[in-house]
Amino acid sequence: MGRSAAVAEPAVAIAGGGPSGLMLAAELALAGVDFVVLERRPDQELVGSRAGGLHSRAIEILDQRGVAERFLAAGQTAQTTRIGETALDIGDFPTRHPYGLGLWQNQIERIMAEWVGELGVSIHYGHEVTGFAQDDDGVDVELADGRSLRARYLVGCDGGRSPIRRAAGIDFPGWDATTSSLIAEVEMSGEPEFGIRHSDVGISGLNPMSEDGPIRVVVAERQLETGDEPSVEELREALVAVYGTDFGLHSPTWISRFTDATRQAAAYRDRHVLLAGDSAHIHSPAGGQGLQNGMQDAVNLGWKLAQVVRGTSSDDLLDTYHSERHPATARAIQLTMAQTVLQRPGPRVEALRDTIAELTEMDEPRKHLAARLAGLDVRYDLGDGHPLLGRRMPDLDLIAAGGPVRTYMLLHSARPILLNLGEPGTFEIAPWANRVQLVDATYTGPWELPALGRVPGPTAVLIRPDGHVAWAGEPDDPSLREALSTWFGPPSTQASSRSSDRESPVSQTGIVS
Repeated sequence: MGRSAAVAEPAVAIAGGGPSGLMLAAELALAGVDFVVLERRPDQELVGSRAGGLHSRAIEILDQRGVAERFLAAGQTAQTTRIGETALDIGDFPTRHPYGLGLWQNQIERIMAEWVGELGVSIHYGHEVTGFAQDDDGVDVELADGRSLRARYLVGCDGGRSPIRRAAGIDFPGWDATTSSLIAEVEMSGEPEFGIRHSDVGISGLNPMSEDGPIRVVVAERQLETGDEPSVEELREALVAVYGTDFGLHSPTWISRFTDATRQAAAYRDRHVLLAGDSAHIHSPAGGQGLQNGMQDAVNLGWKLAQVVRGTSSDDLLDTYHSERHPATARAIQLTMAQTVLQRPGPRVEALRDTIAELTEMDEPRKHLAARLAGLDVRYDLGDGHPLLGRRMPDLDLIAAGGPVRTYMLLHSARPILLNLGEPGTFEIAPWANRVQLVDATYTGPWELPALGRVPGPTAVLIRPDGHVAWAGEPDDPSLREALSTWFGPPSTQASSRSSDRESPVSQTGIVS
């Protein structure tokens, strides 16, 4: 494929250094897996602020890794969950983070890049993946400059137009765009009308990004337009159509276009190639689902990929990435489609908005919709059993041997946990002791889940590294061994001779220039 260069052979190549790629890099780094991050941009800087905000579950995921406070300190917490124009207060939800976080994507990426840097991750900027060829053992990854590298697995976190998805031949079914809007950051010499504006075109808005900074513009277009690089003149015309003036806009730093095109990859995996984030799903930004779905993809995939690479689990474990994340994201996408309809002009849609507003004044509909939008209702289908099975583990205040500890603090190292809340010493997991932490603790409070309410408290819970419950039950339940084998590999005969299956510190391979 043209000129070659000497390259190392990482176990995993991540194409894309956006939020999904960075989250996956953090997961693999914590697992001690050999990998490389390839980002086509020359650096981490984004032109423009891009998307903004994290929902409750995304904040919980960051809390599980001990870094949530970094993001919270940089943004503004608020009740941001909305369906259409109706605010859904989650302040009474049983989570340590019953709110959303206002924080632009460029800031989110900057903080994430700093974090993964502390974990020993080097991002290879200016390295664009253009294609690949895979065989039974791995993938040859092709770069735009003619070089290539060999990896066991390639993960495409390379955006909605993903070259990796296309090269893999993975179908991307869904629905074409019906509406479009322009988004920009500009200066204005006139007096802009700040706030939301309803018109026969749709919903638009002007808001200052800071006291003396640029103005963020979101303006609906009268006709469906396409193209990622709209002109200043197109922005002027759209503003005039809605407001009757362009407010003397000048000095744009960023102009882009988004639509309600909605698509989801038919498969998240093709042998040694996997997809995460926007490469696996695109949709309207209404409802702010994109960032949190990409982060949940990454934390679901990371530990599974690490176990397969280390030989702890068979390759079949990677199939559960699709079987879990595809239906979960399909539900989120369904909500973005509903949000788009609710933003359309006209008396019929206004009647629908009013009806939803009336319904969500009642607790049950409010909690149901809000839990979906905040990502707190995700349940992976792990079969029948305790109500916790497949759901996110609540962040309980525990008393362990070392003193008070929160459940999410136990997940900071991204290792699975068997949390025993009964009599110490009643669980014997020696064949998995090098993979699963056994924690004896006590908890006396209620067990409560968003939307579901209170559930019976189990004696013990097996928690996966992504924070979802793999098993809940009693000491004599034979299904525990099955769950341990399913998720964390067959019992080891060498449990007493080595302390951990994971490598430490992080081993990371880079491209050799």
